Amino acid sequence: MDLVGFLKYAGSAARTSTVKQAGFSERVIRAAVAGGEIVRRRWGVLALPVAQEDVVAALSANGLLTCASGARHHGIWVLHEPRTLHLLCRHGKAQDFVVHRESVVETRHIGPVASLTDTLLHSLRCLPEIEAAIMVESALLQGRTNLDYLRERLPGNRNGAARKVLTLVDGSADSPIEVVARTLFRNAGIHTETQVELPGIGIVDFLLEGRLIVEVDGESHLQPRQVKKDRRRNNAGTVKGFLVLRYDYSQIVYQRDTVLAEVLQVLRQRGR
Repeated sequence: MDLVGFLKYAGSAARTSTVKQAGFSERVIRAAVAGGEIVRRRWGVLALPVAQEDVVAALSANGLLTCASGARHHGIWVLHEPRTLHLLCRHGKAQDFVVHRESVVETRHIGPVASLTDTLLHSLRCLPEIEAAIMVESALLQGRTNLDYLRERLPGNRNGAARKVLTLVDGSADSPIEVVARTLFRNAGIHTETQVELPGIGIVDFLLEGRLIVEVDGESHLQPRQVKKDRRRNNAGTVKGFLVLRYDYSQIVYQRDTVLAEVLQVLRQRGR
């Protein structure tokens, strides 16, 4: 593996000391810099010209990306990219970052990213509950964690709020917005079934109180073929006596009060 390949493996950047420990000499480093293959960044960081800035920032601060900042690197869902980087820094100060101190499982990767376990535990203690639940749900669906494992690593009263977030996770979502919607409905006391297969209709995202179908649409639902399919499913649901509501990403994420008010209104009307 050459130096460029090593930096790609490391996540696009690495400390000079790490590069030398991997067997690359100062002569090789200088030649790569002179040839424009890599660049020297501040605080002894070597990077590809297209290096990810969050990786460079973590290395410069001697920290590891974690919490919402580590989600993308682990390939798990995140509702919003954080405006401020979250770093695991065991020692010293890291100004301009959200700093996490505790570590349960050491990272095994050469890149500056905390282990998946630490990333999830930090999110459970730090983020709004729905954002943390989305990250855990994604890792659970991938078979890379389980709720009992995380719960055991959140002992004592100080972790009570974090353990409570785990009650929002059940591994039934197909997308982050389904976690948001599911939590919204259940917190309102609505009997909520997920991914329900209805004869003649197919699998619906949510069935509320056994009579209201709610579908949440991602980008794929904007495609003409999917629009026609959704229209047929809506009609089939109505013919079979169900009520149907559809919402998109922006409504579920940013207009939750309106969504809930409409759902409750329809359920009350149908109840009468």
